[in-house]
Amino acid sequence: MKPRILVIRGGAIGDFILTLPAIKLLREAFPNAHLEILGYEHIISLAEGRFYADSIRSIEYGAMAGFFVPNSELAPDLAEYFASFQQIVSYLFDPDGYFEGNLRRAGAKNILSAYSKIDDSEHASRQLARPLQSMALFLEEHGAELFPTEADLRTAHQRLAPAHPAPIAAIHPGSGSAKKNWPLENWAELGRRLMRGPEPFRILLVGGEADYAQLQFLEQTWRGEPILTIRDLPLPEVAAILRQCRLFLGHDSGISHLAAGVGTPSVLLFGPTDPAVWAPGNPWVHAIEAEDGDLTHISVDDVWREVLRVMESTPGRG
Repeated sequence: MKPRILVIRGGAIGDFILTLPAIKLLREAFPNAHLEILGYEHIISLAEGRFYADSIRSIEYGAMAGFFVPNSELAPDLAEYFASFQQIVSYLFDPDGYFEGNLRRAGAKNILSAYSKIDDSEHASRQLARPLQSMALFLEEHGAELFPTEADLRTAHQRLAPAHPAPIAAIHPGSGSAKKNWPLENWAELGRRLMRGPEPFRILLVGGEADYAQLQFLEQTWRGEPILTIRDLPLPEVAAILRQCRLFLGHDSGISHLAAGVGTPSVLLFGPTDPAVWAPGNPWVHAIEAEDGDLTHISVDDVWREVLRVMESTPGRG
């Protein structure tokens, strides 16, 4: 019978992708184990059947609440589930130890509490992998990788194929915070340069529900131009689409981590957050850090110069 390992990881898209280098350590150290991830299903689907996880399970299950209350009555199906794993690695915030205590009451024996608040000591992925050192697992490469399936790539190709064959520059104009967003007027001007530059691009706008206002503004600004918009698609499909792009431009956001994870050359704009900690750790990611953390201090010319440098260093991709 295969040994069973469970990784519990909540958090947003970027948080999960920053944890993938740690999960990769587990996957490579125990290649014959059944590795499962418990988290938000729409996010952890990026890992299911895509190298990292043999299966996934949603954390959004009402009976889970009992595991966060001391000495509560535990749902029998969940108790049996947690007890079935030889190793549990939990990134859940559990300051009072109630969750871990209930896991042990359920019969789980080897539990590694891996949560810690990310600080500015080193890259977030390295900090997230640090608890695994107690299992003699040490992180070397901290850039996360994503592995779209052939089915993911076929779907992406079908979405992009009908348009004309110009290379694609994907833009995600949003993030989780208005303070991390570059002014929309700057995105509008940069898009015009991309569409009329020495290597004319087709623009792909990427976003979700929180980005509707930004997407609508740019769609109206670029009306009649060669643009395509994708909204609210499943994350594995978004990742596969971004892999087809020649270039990605965005902020400190989960979508930026998606683009970097599939190998797309990326120019990312950072304001109040530190790219040395939070930017994707891949060598094809180029971060522009705003003076004093204020993104209005990054000009369109600054970004355009970086785009041209990236294009010269990655010829022929896409």
